[in-house]
Amino acid sequence: MSRTLCITSADGQIGHSLSKLLLANKQFSTKIKKLYCHALDPDSEKCRELADNGAEIIAHKNDYRVLAQALKATGADTICLIPPAHAHKLKHSKDMIKAVKEAEIKNTVLLSSAGTDLAEEKHQPHLRQFTKIETETMQLRYTEGTQAVTSQCIIRAGFYAENLLLYEKDMEKNNGKLCLPIGEQHSFAPVALDDVAKLAAHILVSEGPKGLDDRFRGQLITLTGPMMCDGYELAAAATQAGLNIEFDDISDSEAKQLLDSDTDVDDSEKQYLLEYYSLVREGKTNYVSTIAFAAVTGKEPTRPLEFFKSKKRHTD
Repeated sequence: MSRTLCITSADGQIGHSLSKLLLANKQFSTKIKKLYCHALDPDSEKCRELADNGAEIIAHKNDYRVLAQALKATGADTICLIPPAHAHKLKHSKDMIKAVKEAEIKNTVLLSSAGTDLAEEKHQPHLRQFTKIETETMQLRYTEGTQAVTSQCIIRAGFYAENLLLYEKDMEKNNGKLCLPIGEQHSFAPVALDDVAKLAAHILVSEGPKGLDDRFRGQLITLTGPMMCDGYELAAAATQAGLNIEFDDISDSEAKQLLDSDTDVDDSEKQYLLEYYSLVREGKTNYVSTIAFAAVTGKEPTRPLEFFKSKKRHTD
């Protein structure tokens, strides 16, 4: 049976990468009848690229009922819900969940965030929003009168290693300094965005008697990178890969200034990054979670040295 898939927030970082993988890799593309890509900005360069490669783009609708009609018209049996990097992330996500219910899409994979369960409403409100989105999604399974979300899986993805490269301009200006507000002792395990996409793709095209493969249906999977690293260890891996970087621990306010001046990241995403860094400083990210990735894909996640080597090749 071929899947009719919908990926939300396809104009974002992970949504775009996942959609590209599903379209280009025959391991997944041969199991897909049609790929629909929902986007807040359907005219973006990312969406144009996906459309050129065979995806059909669905523009976001502010009325969840209209959005539900658009989803139902696709005939999608499976959807990957990706909360957008947007100031109204929670509202958009709740509207999409309502639309999924109305469209009665059976198989749902939610991409959430590692650390949301350890975040505190007072100190990390943006991170905590993912817990609310998870709750809304899980509650649908027990809603009477609908077949929506009867087969679901939640992936909590760790800190994307690609976010470290947001400071690339600052590294150049400050003689190769990786400036992060994470303290000098605590560690975290950045995960390559491509690894998150691979895990999600395997689950989305899987099949079982009740929708998704029974190995994945109902699972809450946390995925981090394979190595806990402090700032110095990350810089050492980057230097070994040929990037010649040193770590510098900076304050939260200094990090905000760097993000404001040197990147085009949405304000809500900047706040998410700063809140995740605060989790690192609080010692709440000193762990790795990779067993599920290995079990699903048959491979190990990308190590920091391999990640930085791949980025070095792209810049050479």
